[in-house]
Amino acid sequence: MSLPHRSRLAGAAALLLLSLGAQAQNNTQSIYTCTDGKGRRITSDRPIVDCLDREQQRLGRTGTVREVIPPSYTREEREKVEAKRRAEQEEQARLQEERRRERALLIRYPNQGVHDKERQEALAQIDDVIAAVHKREAALIEQRKGIAQELEFYQGDLAKAPLWLRRKVEDNDKQMDVQKRFLVDQTQEKQRVNARFDEELAKLKQLWAGTAAQSR
Repeated sequence: MSLPHRSRLAGAAALLLLSLGAQAQNNTQSIYTCTDGKGRRITSDRPIVDCLDREQQRLGRTGTVREVIPPSYTREEREKVEAKRRAEQEEQARLQEERRRERALLIRYPNQGVHDKERQEALAQIDDVIAAVHKREAALIEQRKGIAQELEFYQGDLAKAPLWLRRKVEDNDKQMDVQKRFLVDQTQEKQRVNARFDEELAKLKQLWAGTAAQSR
């Protein structure tokens, strides 16, 4: 290859490199500017998300307008896009939280035996409380028998009994009502505990099956 030809090729390559460099420099020196919906003047080195629903100007390094970028969305369209994005983020967060809970369940209950044992322990605690309620009810019944014996002196007529005895009857009635309500509460709590463990067990069976399938 002749020397003049090589010189021409070298010159062309140099011009190409200078052209690409100038283009890259122009792109990096572009400034985007707009006024958002709140009247704020915003500038950035890239298209401005807050101004997608309005015109943006791309300025050169000297401040001259090189391009007017039309709106990408109307306000309503942008609101729909943002609502969809928020919904997707919320759904993603929900799924992540669900996965976290599933992992926690598997760590806490690696098999059904562990889960059954914890159910039995939770129910046993409630049964202990119920037994204490029944014991208190039995004591109140015995107390009422003693009150009845005292009322025999007044022919069983509470209206003829002295104030202290009437108050004793009233207090016994109130205590019995308290124990009955407490017994109802504990019975309902036992149902809630069983329902929670049933729901957990149904979920755990799916998780255990999935874990077993993955380990094969």
